[in-house]
Amino acid sequence: MIYERKPGVPKFECNCYKEKQSDYALLIPVINEGERIIAELTRAMEHGIAEIVDIILCDGNSTDGSTESEKLIPLGVNTLLVKQDTGKQGAQLRMGFWWALERGYRGIVTIDGNNKDSIEDVPEFLKKLDEGYDFVQGSRFVKGGRAIHTPWMRLLSVRLIHAPIISLTARHHFTDTTNAYRAYSARYLTHPEVQPLRDIFITYELLAYLSVRASQLKMRVCEIPVTRAYPPKGRTPTKISPLRGNWNLLTILFKNLFGAYCPKGAPKELLP
Repeated sequence: MIYERKPGVPKFECNCYKEKQSDYALLIPVINEGERIIAELTRAMEHGIAEIVDIILCDGNSTDGSTESEKLIPLGVNTLLVKQDTGKQGAQLRMGFWWALERGYRGIVTIDGNNKDSIEDVPEFLKKLDEGYDFVQGSRFVKGGRAIHTPWMRLLSVRLIHAPIISLTARHHFTDTTNAYRAYSARYLTHPEVQPLRDIFITYELLAYLSVRASQLKMRVCEIPVTRAYPPKGRTPTKISPLRGNWNLLTILFKNLFGAYCPKGAPKELLP
């Protein structure tokens, strides 16, 4: 089924393999992840993740064959959404958020599709959502978390630049703010002072914005321990280029700090 473009939501194709089976959705944005997404879904299957959450792939229109239905269905994928429009990760997430909220999920967990994260920890995010938390950030740096083979430059940039700026913006201390392994309540995503379904969120803006908005609005937030493991050698699986990509991330951080992504007309006391 094709969903035509609408304000804040890109045009996309929906391949629904199963009916809604859970109160929660696990969104996995992917594009040409190859064997990494297959390995991640295999791990999920081994840990019974598809039995407690509906797995939804948010594909940026992969061309490597990794999102073919005959591969995904046996691995427990509930739905494949394929973006057929402009935009990158932000557009993929907006597509997934809109579809999941329309389907009536109480909350959404997101995780990268490159098999770096401990997908077996999904139940811990669901527990926090059940406890009433609105934003749950996975962290390899809190007690119980594990950072394996993290590139030293990335480690320094997260600890010394990204996390301090996000924490300042959020008015709450966070430790692992580049980590896309997190959970959101439907209450948070549908709050009138949040409005995540806007076309300004193209690349990584939405992740930065949603990291800070919940605590600005005095909603319940927390971090929980997770594992993020990079390959011991070889190319680091990432879509962020060393120079231009990191410069864009830094620009997004400071725009976020000064309230550039807040909805127009937001009360001044809610702005950073």
